[in-house]
Amino acid sequence: MSHHAVYVTHSSQFLPNDPVDNDTMEQRLGLINGRPSRARKMVLRNNQIKTRYYAIDPATGELNYTNAELCAEAIRALEDEQFSVNDMTCLAAATTLADQLMPGHASMVHGELGSPPCEVATTAGVCASGMTALKYAYMNVAAGMHPSAVAAASEVASNVMRAENFGPEVAYKIEQLETHPELAFEKDFLRWMLSDGAGAVLLQNKPRTDRRCLKIHWLDVFSYANEMSACMYAGARKEADGRLTGWSKVDGATREREGFFAVQQDVKQLNEHVIHYTAERPLQTLQERRGLRAEDIHHFLPHYSSHYFRDRLYAGMQKVGFDIPQSRWFTNLAEKGNTGSASMYIMLDDLLRSERLQPGEKVLCYIPESGRFSVAYLLLEVV
Repeated sequence: MSHHAVYVTHSSQFLPNDPVDNDTMEQRLGLINGRPSRARKMVLRNNQIKTRYYAIDPATGELNYTNAELCAEAIRALEDEQFSVNDMTCLAAATTLADQLMPGHASMVHGELGSPPCEVATTAGVCASGMTALKYAYMNVAAGMHPSAVAAASEVASNVMRAENFGPEVAYKIEQLETHPELAFEKDFLRWMLSDGAGAVLLQNKPRTDRRCLKIHWLDVFSYANEMSACMYAGARKEADGRLTGWSKVDGATREREGFFAVQQDVKQLNEHVIHYTAERPLQTLQERRGLRAEDIHHFLPHYSSHYFRDRLYAGMQKVGFDIPQSRWFTNLAEKGNTGSASMYIMLDDLLRSERLQPGEKVLCYIPESGRFSVAYLLLEVV
């Protein structure tokens, strides 16, 4: 099948309310069981995030954006003299936790936009879902099915991180917490890691002449779920044998008591395996399959959840002969936080606005997902 070249011709982001600094986080999210978190300072020291955004009204403490509203705001921000939301014929949207179990996120975003009928697709998952949405949009334009497409991703992580969601479970576990403080850490840890935001890109079959665009060379996604059990999950309980018991298999009282809908992460599994499965293994494959070479990359955009992983990621890359000096890395984690599936969209938007791109330069994006160990790599060229 012949295919068209595809270009990122415009990018945008939307971050709700004012930036929240490290000292304000806990009052914005609330105290669990009336006590300050013991993990907060340690987690923040490791992740080195200084500010982030929450869809929480600072005056009332209420959520003031739904996930769909947040995503729609980012898509509206793509509008200019050459593109209107009313021109959109294909929308692919991703999120980790939508506002509802069904309908799909993209349908809700389209409804929020109120734009004319169009094709919609929702991709699910964790961080890599933002890239599978991008791939869906990219394939539609490449195949000539649509002259342009919008891909977007958004997260309202604060929704499930607010203190009131932890009440019954904490009361139930209080005796266990005294003897096993790490139980608290596994859920509390993520409250200081995740934040809210949305980003979008417009893909077209020709570049614009009035601004820097990014030509998509390829976008590859790898899953290693055949080798690893789930590491980050919500709506389930992880059993001793590594299997998940889903929320629909237990009664409402159990879901409430055990905090089934809290986002949980197996921190030990993450530490042991994330670099091997998201950097070392796939980079070896890409060097063979795609002829990818570190010296060809001018800008490396890594999505990592914490500064703690930066040097470990670099060591893993060097181990497989893929040494991109850290001077060529671009990240906005400290200012924008970890916005999950939206992170790479927000990073690309910041990079495109940074004035640092020159025509012909190559940009490599790395989007790992600890859900059940998958990763996406995206190669772009500045035009």
